[in-house]
Amino acid sequence: MTNSQQHRRIVVLGIGNTLLQDDGVGVHAMRQLQQDCGEMAGVEFIDGGTLSFSLAGPIAQAAGLIVLDAAELQDSPGTIRLFVDEEMDRFLGENRKFSVHEVGLLDLLAVSCLTDSLPAQRALIGIQPQQMGWGDTLGSTVAAAIPAACALARNLIEEWRP
Repeated sequence: MTNSQQHRRIVVLGIGNTLLQDDGVGVHAMRQLQQDCGEMAGVEFIDGGTLSFSLAGPIAQAAGLIVLDAAELQDSPGTIRLFVDEEMDRFLGENRKFSVHEVGLLDLLAVSCLTDSLPAQRALIGIQPQQMGWGDTLGSTVAAAIPAACALARNLIEEWRP
């Protein structure tokens, strides 16, 4: 991939801890989307797990960033919300939570801002969790939300691809 192609790609980032039940919904959704979409030109799928600063590079090199994650939406389990661009930034800033993650998504976006490489297009697809205890299986209500979350991500990919 040439440097200009690399900077035009869309990164789909699934984050969460797959050993904490519904916290891992973002990773599960990203894997499902990757399986459904196969090899899409200009799209990179990343299992971000519990996040680390090693993700700063791929995020900074992307033209578009789609994040799939469990999010406290103060709604019923399985509820999905889409936050785009500044709305995403605002949601993340207002909803910093204690987490087992090494760094937060807001921290990674701050690094991109500091290096003047924030993706021009970015979105968070948040899914309201129900169960956050130890276990590697999603609750049925949250698992049932994955196809709709993937459909939102596919729509964004189609909209953003050159």
